[in-house]
Amino acid sequence: MKKVIIIGGGAAGFFTAINAKEQNPDLDITILEKGKDVLQKVKISGGGRCNVTHACFEPKELVKFYPRGEKELLGPFHQFMTGDTFEWFNDRGVPLKIEDDNRVFPEANTSQAIIDCFQKAVDKLNIKVLTNCGVISFYQQEESWVINTKNEKFIADKLVVAAGSSKKIWEMTNDLGHSIIETVPSLFTFNIKDKRLTDLLGTSVPNATVKIVNTKLEASGPLLITHWGMSGPAVLKLSAFGARILADKNYHYNVEVNWLSRPTDKVLNVLLNLKKKEPRKTVILKSPFTEISKRLWERFVIASEIRQNQNWADLNNYQLESLSNQLTKGVFNANGRTTFKDEFVTAGGIDLKEINFKRFESKLHKNLFFVGEILNIDAVTGGFNFQNAWTGGFICAKSIAE
Repeated sequence: MKKVIIIGGGAAGFFTAINAKEQNPDLDITILEKGKDVLQKVKISGGGRCNVTHACFEPKELVKFYPRGEKELLGPFHQFMTGDTFEWFNDRGVPLKIEDDNRVFPEANTSQAIIDCFQKAVDKLNIKVLTNCGVISFYQQEESWVINTKNEKFIADKLVVAAGSSKKIWEMTNDLGHSIIETVPSLFTFNIKDKRLTDLLGTSVPNATVKIVNTKLEASGPLLITHWGMSGPAVLKLSAFGARILADKNYHYNVEVNWLSRPTDKVLNVLLNLKKKEPRKTVILKSPFTEISKRLWERFVIASEIRQNQNWADLNNYQLESLSNQLTKGVFNANGRTTFKDEFVTAGGIDLKEINFKRFESKLHKNLFFVGEILNIDAVTGGFNFQNAWTGGFICAKSIAE
């Protein structure tokens, strides 16, 4: 009976174990988890509802959501895609639903549905799960792998490393000759102190375009004002694609925001028309753009040196241009970052050039496999990091089950 050890009791580890055992019941599989609980990231993901995947069903489109891993995941996504994830969970009694923003959750609306599904499967398949079992070292001995933990020593025919962003495991992998791309945070919100945003916690716009000044970084989507600055999909996407650049800047940079995602000249035309059509109305009283709340509009009006009692007719060209600039290319100074909720994601990990993505196997060592966030793969928020875990786990499981 072939022995398989999986280091890491998270999404990728469990998915690999279950699929491998289903395809080859003769495998003896053990999952080693250093913590006292398994599947912790699954539990807290999506505010405790578990954002399982994303409703994007074209591999070429799906890979665009991965700042690191785009090229490497194209082939794997042709083997196990988002539609396969739907089918996999549905077949095991966990139907999924698509929400308005295309994020996918269990119909039960709780991450416990996913955890229970996995626990039921490992129990049924006699997969051993050992908690409080941190790995101290692993190395190859002839045709086998030796894995040492605090409590005991394991010998395996095949070893799967699914330990997420574990520095200790990265160091052990590095000792085997694998290159580790240094990690930096991804998926974070921008810390901005600016009087235009003060006390506007919870204010949002449906489609802003956000740029990092003096770079090519740009992203569009909903933007949310928080008590520490800016968040929302547009900002999180920018933080993911700009993870390395922003780290190099020590998280000190200027952010340009087009709150309307419209050209400056078109916004200026709207303002000039208002000056003609509603000359006697007070500028500050009402936002002419439905996307901009009254309170946010007031901040932009004041920042444009327009007095609180000024009418549209009284505005000079400088004030009109200043207001259109505030709306379409306002610059904010960001200093520092805040982790996005509990969904801490890092950019970095095992160099993708050293992995055979047809099998998720090391190119340097036979029968050594890597899945999930241990690899230098990460994505924007919305279920994409889990899809990487499912796809990698499924293909790795197929390789192990041979």
